[in-house]
Amino acid sequence: MNKIIVAIALTACAFLKADVYASGSNITMKGSTTVFPISQKTSETFMQKNPDINISVQGGGSSVGIASIIDGTADIGQSSRPIKTGEIEKAVARSIEPVVHVIAMDGIAVITNASNAINDITTDQIKDIYTGKLSNWQSVGVAGGKIIVVSRDSSSGTYEAFSSKVLAGARTRPDSLLQASNQAVMQTVSTTPGAIGYVGLGYISDKVKALKVNGVECSKKNVLTEKYPISRPLFMYTNGKPKGPVKEYIDFVLSDEGQSIIEGLGFVRLDK
Repeated sequence: MNKIIVAIALTACAFLKADVYASGSNITMKGSTTVFPISQKTSETFMQKNPDINISVQGGGSSVGIASIIDGTADIGQSSRPIKTGEIEKAVARSIEPVVHVIAMDGIAVITNASNAINDITTDQIKDIYTGKLSNWQSVGVAGGKIIVVSRDSSSGTYEAFSSKVLAGARTRPDSLLQASNQAVMQTVSTTPGAIGYVGLGYISDKVKALKVNGVECSKKNVLTEKYPISRPLFMYTNGKPKGPVKEYIDFVLSDEGQSIIEGLGFVRLDK
């Protein structure tokens, strides 16, 4: 994890030139549906401690979160992927200076319907399923008939991370069922025999089966040590170094209390 954070911090340093945030008592956050429950729960607690500050939390996907920082419609952009080169160039052209804040670690859990007999899958098999080379569960050694592929839409940071780490940038099969949120993927997989999908670690429940990938369980320990192959950091972006209420809120998210809330939601805190 430390290597990831250091690399991200070094990337962010290129943009740390000025404090451009104008403080206020209202904070708007938009973006990743993976980060959304973290933002929602931590903001609720933060507002209880600071009743003069109002925080609005919206989803929409990581691309929406980063775009909202660039176009000035949000104070904090939630993202489950790093900012892209094209987004950086767009920000610079508008005199926006995106600053990254790593707030937690996450694993992308590969899930099937709870009735599926499979317990373990390889990254090569996942890629073959999502690119259309494998279409029947028998091809991976279990019964279950046709594989129903459930994926996230292209605005999702979870999709971007999954595509990068598993699909090597290949496109998902055209008959994939695209969903707009982790919760929608969970719902579809839990009610569809033969389905396979992927969600953030904090969304795993007993309504689906989370598979081992390359023999490694998607657990907090394996995510923190990066032993689990589909691990990633989660981010909040601001325009310039945060000030005022935005800084107070982010400091709270990174505090022991904030990290305990994140851990309680099923994600991986940074300091353990």
